[in-house]
Amino acid sequence: MLHAVIMAGGSGTRFWPASRNTAPKQLLNLTGDGTMLQNTVRRLEGLCAPEQILIVTNRRLVDESRRQLPELPASGVVGEPCKRDTAPCIGWAAHLVQQHDPDATMIVMPADHVIEPREQFLAAIQYGCDLVEARPDRIVTFGITPTRPAEAFGYIERDRWLDESGPTGPAVCRAGVVRQFREKPDAATAREYLATGRFYWNSGIFIWKAQTILEALRQFEPEMAAHLDCIGDALGSDDADAVLDREFTAINGKSIDYAVMERFAGEICVVEAPFQWDDLGSWQASARRLGVDADGNTCVGRTLAIDSSGCILRTDDQHVVTTIGLRDCIVVHTPDATLVANKNDEESIRLVVAKLKELGWDEHL
Repeated sequence: MLHAVIMAGGSGTRFWPASRNTAPKQLLNLTGDGTMLQNTVRRLEGLCAPEQILIVTNRRLVDESRRQLPELPASGVVGEPCKRDTAPCIGWAAHLVQQHDPDATMIVMPADHVIEPREQFLAAIQYGCDLVEARPDRIVTFGITPTRPAEAFGYIERDRWLDESGPTGPAVCRAGVVRQFREKPDAATAREYLATGRFYWNSGIFIWKAQTILEALRQFEPEMAAHLDCIGDALGSDDADAVLDREFTAINGKSIDYAVMERFAGEICVVEAPFQWDDLGSWQASARRLGVDADGNTCVGRTLAIDSSGCILRTDDQHVVTTIGLRDCIVVHTPDATLVANKNDEESIRLVVAKLKELGWDEHL
């Protein structure tokens, strides 16, 4: 049976000041059609029943996540005791899924992607599930055909095409064997990747058997796996929460790419995604979704842009933001903080968050 695991514990620091500790980007409406988390769950309708969807977030976000997703059972939203990156998150989720379905197939995805059209997404996921069912020891991931030499994404290099991606596969999908995962490149390397036609952006979406990923963690990260196995063994017991707190906190965090994907000895397949994909990681990415006016401005809320172009302006309907003669800037107003930044230097927004922590201004985080 297919179970969906949605990782929703990120902080989204590049969306400060809208994104905060208690309201990170996955819980915000950044595209005008619902929060990122809500849209991720809606995308799964018809693929997984509500009781087969698991949201893994952090504890302070559990109540708000449940409020946004009334269609899920309360047990479908769980909170990590602390942040330990994606490998422990996935390992814990695999134990939770296996508790109810020992032969479970898992699709794992982040909560902050924009994917459309939905029909092609569902077709690709079904194809990936078929590949895993054909070989249960196989891992499947999804590669996004790059449209530009992006430096902000990790890459997947494809080797040969799979036979299954030929006449027996759905017309919208094809898959190859992964040759190598590559870290975020510099501009020149990204251009080289793009020229070969063999590289994809790493979507961070995976399909595997729960047992396969747990065995891989035991092989490559035995110390981490030992803590996770203790958590799994305690599920359903009176001291399950205490064991979770103790063992999860003791884990040395690591991403699933470092922990497993770059070391996996079995076959990893990459499905060439037939859908459109955007990693909504910054204000500029949000602007791509919302569009621009005749002057190239993206405006949300009560704004007035005079002789201004290429700007991203965001406020609410009670507070007016006015710009005069501004070019290529981000202006975001919230009730207790305002950001004004060069649009082409938005990576530095992370530095703002770090400086606020250093100053002890936690009320603005």
